[in-house]
Amino acid sequence: MRQRSLLILTTVITTGALTLTACGSRDDSKGGKDSSGGKTTVVIGVDAPLTGSLSALGQGIKNSVDLAVKTANKNNEVPGVEFKIEALDDQAVPASGQANATKLVGNKDVIGVVGPLNSGVAQSMQGVFEKAGVTQVSPANTNPALSQGDNWGKGDFKRPFKTYFRTAATDVVQGKFAAQYLFNDAKKRKVYVVDDKQTYGAGLAAIFSKEFERLGGKVVGTDHVTVKETDFSSTADKVKSSGADSVYFGGQYPEGGLLSDQIKKTGAKIPTMGGDGIYDPAFISASGVANDGDLATSIGYPVEKLPTAKKFIDDYKAAGYKDPYAAYGGYSYDAGWAIIQAVKAVVAANDGKLPTDAREKVVEAMAKVSFDGVTGKVAFDEFGDTTNKQLTVYKVEGTTWKDVKSATFED
Repeated sequence: MRQRSLLILTTVITTGALTLTACGSRDDSKGGKDSSGGKTTVVIGVDAPLTGSLSALGQGIKNSVDLAVKTANKNNEVPGVEFKIEALDDQAVPASGQANATKLVGNKDVIGVVGPLNSGVAQSMQGVFEKAGVTQVSPANTNPALSQGDNWGKGDFKRPFKTYFRTAATDVVQGKFAAQYLFNDAKKRKVYVVDDKQTYGAGLAAIFSKEFERLGGKVVGTDHVTVKETDFSSTADKVKSSGADSVYFGGQYPEGGLLSDQIKKTGAKIPTMGGDGIYDPAFISASGVANDGDLATSIGYPVEKLPTAKKFIDDYKAAGYKDPYAAYGGYSYDAGWAIIQAVKAVVAANDGKLPTDAREKVVEAMAKVSFDGVTGKVAFDEFGDTTNKQLTVYKVEGTTWKDVKSATFED
């Protein structure tokens, strides 16, 4: 596959759906304007887990897209267009995501969708959006197959869906980054690998394991847990008896926090590391014992330390959202803004009006989108993947996650 070199920064940075072509509420006899506010309505859909164990992340996604839409309307970013959002709850369940995708493409005003959070949910949605020609931009999906095809691991790259984009770096980057940090920086040599059998978790664990072994480390054991279960004592005992000096978990924070807790209760005082799925305060609160030293990777640099994110953070706070923007807020804002910029380009190329084939035109325009966003430069490669491949390692210190190292992958 494509070769990437890892540039490590040794210090923390400081700085089955109906295909529709006519989109947008309007009355053509009135010059493409709607009868209510004199503007064409364009809806940006949002799909995320708004309830359930992952709702902390889902609400941050929804609110951040909402903020992007409000900002665009306030600034009259696209003259003649009024943006709205329609947010649907997938509860992190693929079948729900597919049903939501069908509902969204059935709304003629929906021209693009931000989401979902989970790679497994995305797999159930991609075909629906492709058939309807609706742009999909995920701020959080990391499974490489979503954009590069099922044979990406063999070096056979084929983009399955031209409507799919993402602002998150893939697990190829994240898994390798985690393995290199654990081996080179944390000096761990014997890791026990656990995953939750889901698309995201199993894929991430496999990439991590391959890189860790390539570096000279040893995977001393593997096991699997089941999502929504809470008793992982048998896995914890296996970790203890294996003599592992570390654990890598591919999965989400509800299971990850409990797994870390139960491993430590066996007397194995070793760090648990995972991907962005565990990077959440709830991972820490799920543990009944101190889990200082546990590690997580997450996409991008810490938003709070990016000069480009200051306005986003201030505006989010001023908007008074009940829930924090969480791990994917900046990437969700940028995903929504990318759709807005694509709409802007399409409208500008059509004498200031949304064309009847707007969905198709927006997909085409997305490939050319490029702007300075909350998370840095926002643009997409030939697979629809972000060109911004930045990641950070976080460590649990007390009751908070602290960033300890950041890195950029370059082709």
